[in-house]
Amino acid sequence: MEYTELTCRFENDPLINDILIAELAELGFESFVEDREGLKAYIPSNSFSPGLIENIHLPGSLMRKILFSHEMIPDKNWNEAWESGFDPVIFPGKCAVIAPFHDKVKDVRFNIIIEPKMSFGTAHHETTAQIIDLLFEFPPENTRVLDMGCGTGVLAILSSLLGAKNVMAIDNDEWAYNNTIENTAKNNRDNIVVYLGDAGLLNTQQFDVVLANINRNVLMHDIPEYCKVLSPGGLLVLSGFYTEDAPALLEVCKHTGLETVKQTEKNKWAALVLKYKARENQLND
Repeated sequence: MEYTELTCRFENDPLINDILIAELAELGFESFVEDREGLKAYIPSNSFSPGLIENIHLPGSLMRKILFSHEMIPDKNWNEAWESGFDPVIFPGKCAVIAPFHDKVKDVRFNIIIEPKMSFGTAHHETTAQIIDLLFEFPPENTRVLDMGCGTGVLAILSSLLGAKNVMAIDNDEWAYNNTIENTAKNNRDNIVVYLGDAGLLNTQQFDVVLANINRNVLMHDIPEYCKVLSPGGLLVLSGFYTEDAPALLEVCKHTGLETVKQTEKNKWAALVLKYKARENQLND
């Protein structure tokens, strides 16, 4: 599959970066590389047109500061482009997310090897990082875990390393699906199954922990579906949205028998841990 690289050049500002990434993610961009001059975003070429940029909702004063350009990136050139911006992510005393070409990090419990590919979830982003911290705080030992929107599979792999009985990982992007399979093998995890699709794949399975690091709109729609497969007393861990969006998500959650256990924030990105209390409160519409 061919991808288009959108280069966004501006005076680097972490807040602008975060807002721009969120806007581009809503438009279908799947992966991002930040640098000192701005960022690069990647989208399947068949989903891109120059007019897509007009749908970015930023104040005009900010948009005028951003210089956009784009080019098609052939499949064979992707690894080189991604590796150039891929640095290890270290969670002191917990784990390190590294590429195969990095040295292993000392003094952490786990080194998680992620082959850089066109997929979201390398722990560089605040949303993935928050869920990694939460998995150490609420370890999924001896549980059945569902990782929705698995990206690189890093959260599924960590769940397995932390003692999950079995893990199901699902993503609707073919790159992410293949990358998760590859990364599962690189980390010698044999209790993770990977599927290409979305919440429509969920039937009568039951899980004790559901992880969903997806954008706000998908979460708003799919939270009731997650509850249908979440065992009573199970945990739903959500991220992929801004702190200001948390109240809207919590409003949906309270109608599905979910109670807030913890909320975290990092650079205006939020994560929620919720406990499923009552299946009879589940939404039916």
